[in-house]
Amino acid sequence: MKWNKKFIYPTSSRSLINGKRHYDIGLEGTGVSQEKLPSVTTIISATQSEEKKKSLADWKARLGAQAADRVRDVAALRGTAMHTYLDAYVRGTGHKDLTSVGKEAEPMAKKIIESGLGDLDEVWGAEVTLYYPDLYAGATDVVGIYNGRESIIDFKQTNKPKRREWIDDYFVQLGAYAMAHNYVYRTKIQSGVILMCSKDRFFQKFEVSDQEFVKYQHEFLKRTDQYYSSHVYNKDHQDTKYDEKVQ
Repeated sequence: MKWNKKFIYPTSSRSLINGKRHYDIGLEGTGVSQEKLPSVTTIISATQSEEKKKSLADWKARLGAQAADRVRDVAALRGTAMHTYLDAYVRGTGHKDLTSVGKEAEPMAKKIIESGLGDLDEVWGAEVTLYYPDLYAGATDVVGIYNGRESIIDFKQTNKPKRREWIDDYFVQLGAYAMAHNYVYRTKIQSGVILMCSKDRFFQKFEVSDQEFVKYQHEFLKRTDQYYSSHVYNKDHQDTKYDEKVQ
């Protein structure tokens, strides 16, 4: 893979507002900071379907609250360690984590490198902040050219392999990042890639593109509207933001 730093990505800091992650975006060279924008994952989490909420509640009930929290926390730590290793690989800096979590995450990251990163032709940015002015922000793992197409690429860890129909929210997340990048940088990203590895080192690649990707972008816009409708917000200001067509 080669690096092409063709875009200048903003700096950002993260904060919690009412327990929800928000991004404070710094616009380079202006000294100006955007308002604190809700993260993509905050919007997706806050607008989950009743079916998904029930499924999660049933899972927690089966395991018990403490056991479920422990499974969630361990998975989060493992995912962070895996992402750190992969980010260092993409940047060419190298990384070693000798903790027990790091030792578990490293072979997962190596499996993604071996099976999924061979098609990453060009990197524009890694772990970069993307934002849609006045609406939302987030950080994607990689943006660049994957298998010949402008793409958003995200790494995911999982406790067990996933079926495609279980991960719609991941595709919605990719769609949100693509819309933000296309709006700010005038790109035409119409492809998203999920590179996933289970703790048992089973690799999966999921891709979404073209009209199917547009569908997920529209889904995120609906959920953004739903999110802001349930918060204190200037409705007239909100409506103007949806005049932009999904590219």
